[in-house]
Formats: sequence, C-alpha cells, structure tokens
Amino acid sequence: MTITLTSREDQDLWDESAQQTAQIDPVVGSELIAMPQILGKGYDFHVDLYPDCWLKISSHAYREDLQIKHLELHNPVEVGVFVSGMFLDSQFGVVNNTRTFVAGSGVQRGNSSICSSAQPHLSVNLEMSPERFTTLFANQHGELPAELNFLVQGNDWRTMLCPKTSPAIQRVAHEIISCPYEKASKRLFLQAKSHELMALILAPIVADRGKPPLPTGMKPLTISQVYAARDSLRLQLENPPSTLELAEQVGLSDRTLRRGFRLLFGTTVFEYLTDQRMSWAAQQLRDTNQTVAEIANRAGYGNPAKFAAAFKRTVGISPSDCMNRKKLSKVPVLE
Repeated sequence: MTITLTSREDQDLWDESAQQTAQIDPVVGSELIAMPQILGKGYDFHVDLYPDCWLKISSHAYREDLQIKHLELHNPVEVGVFVSGMFLDSQFGVVNNTRTFVAGSGVQRGNSSICSSAQPHLSVNLEMSPERFTTLFANQHGELPAELNFLVQGNDWRTMLCPKTSPAIQRVAHEIISCPYEKASKRLFLQAKSHELMALILAPIVADRGKPPLPTGMKPLTISQVYAARDSLRLQLENPPSTLELAEQVGLSDRTLRRGFRLLFGTTVFEYLTDQRMSWAAQQLRDTNQTVAEIANRAGYGNPAKFAAAFKRTVGISPSDCMNRKKLSKVPVLE
C-alpha cells in the first residue's frame, strides 16, 4: 500500500505535529518534531544555523511507502546526504546513500517522489536563501563565483543534481547526526560541520564547471541545463528516459539537448548512455555475484549477445573476462 500526498498536505501534517510535539532549545536554536503518526515513527531535528540558513536531520521509519506530489513552488538552495534509506524520484530515479542531493533556488517543476518503507531513512539536509548562499560563497567583490551561478535562478526553473557521495561526505554527515556537544558548543559544532559538508559536496561540482568554457556559443543557463540532463541520465541507467523526455525534464528542446551533448561532451546522448551503462556493468561484474544475463537485462539489453558485443566494444574485454578478472587486474572506469 502507498500513501499519496501533495507536498503541501505533507507539510500540513508536519506543522500539526509540531504544534503538539515540538521540543525547543533556544540556546542551540533547535526544534525537535515527532514524525506524524499516520506516516510512521521518527523525527525531524531543525537547527537555525544563521539567519536564512537551516540544518535538518531526519530519521523516518515509514509505515507504508509514501508518494509525495511536488507542486511548482519557489524553493531555497538545498544540499543533502542520505545516510540510509531510499527514495525514487521521477526526475532522478533511485536516490540512496550512494548519492548526495544538490538543488538551486528557483521554481521546482511539478514532479513526484516515493519514500520507501523497506528500511529507515536517515538524512542530513541544509537549506538557505539564495542571498545567504551568495554571502557564504561570495568572492572578494561580494559576487557569487561563476561556477555556482547556476544554483541561484530567481524565477527560472531550479537546477537539481544528484552527484556521487564519498566516504568523507558520509563521515561528516555521521558527525553531524551524532554531535557530542550540548548548548552553545553544539551550535558552533554544527555550524562548522555544515560548512565542511557543503564544501565537500560542492567542490567537485565547482571543479567540473570551472573548467575553461568551450566556444560553444551556448548561453550559461543552457549549459547548466545540459549538465543537469547528463547528471539525471546517470541516475536512470536501468530505465532511461527518451531524449525527448530527458530534454523536457531539464527544460530544453530535444534539438538543443542533442546539440549540447555534442558540443560539451563530444558525444551523442545515446553514446553517452551506452558508455555509462557499460561502466556500471563492469562494476557489477567485478563486485557482485549476478550472472552476465542478469546484468545485461538490468543494463537494458534483453539479448546477452548484444550486451557482450557492446561491452567489449566499450570496455575492451568481454563480460566473462571482466567477471573472472583473468586478463586485467583493473577494468577502466568510464567518466
């Protein structure tokens, strides 16, 4: 069974629970709210780190799967980490403890997500106004670095990414959740760790987008949208959208998306998808006990022979050789 709510209905349930259960600590600037009983057991722990900057630690054990239909609303800048649990997003696919979540300010397209009841959810999330985000990352001229402009969109569609997490990110998330301090020291600790978490999450994004721009003739917003499409495609390898669907997800035309992939990544959308699928398949062959046929099917190939041919063409060895690790000690990972 699945409980279905709009994002506003979900927030109303939490607001009602806050009126009945909230535990407030004015020294830390925190509020502990019990999860609405109709949804399950757990809590949200909110901390006002700075004006217009909030930390939320969530521990949720859902009674049933929860589907939330998100409305088109203005949103703050958000970064988050899943420590455990999983949800399925209509834009990104499966999101779990292998991924972080980055979303800019602006208007979120209407989409839906399903929070799985299969295991408890534990996450750390930071939200801030675009003005606070700009203040935190401003250069010596008080301006937001060009590599981060895509996260402040005003009345435009917000950019949403879901990059890979890292052991360092998970470590800091655990330190935030298990903070050993109380009162004023706790607030100071959480402020410092939140800065560290943002730096770890955003550093690879800044490095990627800070590369010298190619003379593509594309607008900065269009480039950000193509990058968002690439990141979204990486998360939907088992059931990828069509090029038209992918373009609609990020607010581009099919033609502009195809052109953007060629100019920015030197490949087509289909070729990029194939490379990513083979990289994923190589990891599965090395690290799991699944058969070649099972992995081929999960990679979108109903015919194992076609999968084997595509795998060898891309990786350079056959799936069986990759599985047995007979010819190479390390299979190259495609980026």
